Order: sequence, then C-alpha cells, then structure tokens
Amino acid sequence: MIEQEHHLISNHCYTQRAKMALKALIFFAFFSLTAIVALADTESTESDSGLILNFYKDSCPQAEDIIKEQVMLLYKRHKNTAFSWLRNIFHDCGVESCDASLLLDSTRRTLSEKETDRSFGLRNFRYLETIKEAVERECPGVVSCADILVLSGRDGIVSLGGPHIPLKTGRRDGRKSRADILEQYLPDHNESMSVVLERFKNIGIDTPGVVALLGSHSVGRTHCVKLVHRLYPEVDPVLDPGHVEHMLHKCPDSIPDPKAVQYVRNDRGTPMKLDNNYYRNILDNKGLLIVDHQLANDKRTKPYVKKMAKNQDYFFKHFGRAITTLTENNPLTGTKGEIRKQCNVANKHH
Repeated sequence: MIEQEHHLISNHCYTQRAKMALKALIFFAFFSLTAIVALADTESTESDSGLILNFYKDSCPQAEDIIKEQVMLLYKRHKNTAFSWLRNIFHDCGVESCDASLLLDSTRRTLSEKETDRSFGLRNFRYLETIKEAVERECPGVVSCADILVLSGRDGIVSLGGPHIPLKTGRRDGRKSRADILEQYLPDHNESMSVVLERFKNIGIDTPGVVALLGSHSVGRTHCVKLVHRLYPEVDPVLDPGHVEHMLHKCPDSIPDPKAVQYVRNDRGTPMKLDNNYYRNILDNKGLLIVDHQLANDKRTKPYVKKMAKNQDYFFKHFGRAITTLTENNPLTGTKGEIRKQCNVANKHH
C-alpha cells in the first residue's frame, strides 16, 4: 500500500513537472515569436523607403565624416557652395526620385535636367565631384552620388547656421536625366500657390512643410533675370518702396544678360544665415519672387509664415521634417540603379 501511494505521488509529481515544462516551452515560443515580430516591425520602420541611418557604417565607416570635412573645407574657400548644396536637394529629389539625376550631363540624344532654363543659376557641381573623389579614395565604388548630394546638403545647412538633420542613406544612382519632365514636378517661382502646394503634397510634404522649405530663400541670391518682370515696365505695386529702390539699383536693365553678375540678395539683413528673417521680410513686402509674396498673403500659408517669423525653432522643426521627406522621395535602393564612378556620367556597361 505504501509502495502504491509512493508510486501515485511520483506519477503526480512527474505530471506536474511535465505540465510546468510544457507551459514554459509555450511561453518561450510565444516570447520568441513576439520578439521576432517586434524586431521585424523595428526594421521595417527604419527602412520603409529602403534607407537607414548610417548605411555605410560597415562598408565605408568614414564616408559621412569625409563628406562633412570636404563641405567645411569648400565652404571656407567658397561660401556660396552651401546655397548650391541646399538647392540641389530640391532640384534633384523633387523630380521623380532622389537619385542624383540632376548631376548627369546631357547626352547626344537627351538634354539633362541641369542644362534647362528651370535649372538656371544652379552651379558648383564640380565641387560635388571633389567630394566624390575624396570618398572614392577611401572606399572605391561604395558611396553613391545621390547620398553625397543629400549629405552635402545636410552639412551645408549646418554651415549656414541651420539645424542638423539626421538623414538616412542607402540611395543608389539613376542612369538617366530628362529635361522634358521637369515641368511635371518642379513648381516655378511664378506659379500659383495652389500649384506649389499640390506639387509638394504629391511628395508628402504638408502646408507648414512647404512654408518651411521656402525658408531656403533666407540665404543666397536671385539673378535679375528672375526679377525684372516685377520692376519693368512698371514696378509691382505690392513691393515695399524702399526695397524697390535697392532692386532697381541691382537690376538697372529691363533685359539683363543671363551671364552677367547681376543679383539681389534674398535677405539683405542676414544673407549668409539660414534663419527666420525671411518670413519677417515677406510680411513686410520685401520678397523678391512672386512665390514669396504669395506665401505671405495666401490664407492657407500666411498663418504659418507668421508663426515662423516669430519662432525660429518652429521654423527649424518643420524645415527638418520637410527636408527629410524630400530626401526620401522614391529613392533607388537595393539592386536598383548603380553606384556611379563619376557623378556627371552613368557607368559604362559592356
């Protein structure tokens, strides 16, 4: 009897241990599955566009430092390079894909993006080649021209006193550049505000983002070719009279020579600084371009102009978000595109 009871107790203990082991196994399996799903969610969040932060950390750890160093060196020698790098982001990423198609030269068959009237004033592409050469010396055939264009723009923004914007990398370069598609994507400075808002909305940039992006007009200068229709044959009556005097002094000819050095600073107060002074200027009718005037007066954008005029942090917050969205516009990643050896020509494939 005692032995039978001992046997029953042993069986009961064994059953209990088996149940506990099974529960532990089920819990471990569930926990592991949950962890895998969570990890997958994290990875998909990081790479929805196929881009990730610090993409080159293993393949070329020094890439971003080299680009930053080159941007600083070039900025010290040629201050206006920073304006060019910032403008490059808009002109490249706003057209179909952020794929460095802007940097390609025309071919015998096709006129490239950078050689059209819409790209008038874009310059300093040779300095992007300088950066590319420095990166190639460290890591040949690894870093794309598209990422160099974006990162030089990011570091150029900092050179101008703007915010540091953490931008993802992993873009690859496109092989074609077509001038005939620009009109579909890039709004002109004479377009209605409805067209401007719609074009950016198609990329995913909302109204405060558009207002912030146009804050790029806080720096740089505008060629008289783009301004004379507001001065001749009659002065646009909405312009501040004092500012008109300055504009006429800088643009004395009703038909200026596009190759002449005839420019007006976008912001006379802080011309070399990316700041919210631009918004105060356009509220005072000192904007150079039609789009500047519309931005300050359209009921959809004026409230944000006023907010950014009062609060630079508010401007920088929306500026950073808009630049991030713009640089993640339909990039080529994975096996799409290529890594160009030179930024102005596609690789030769035999």
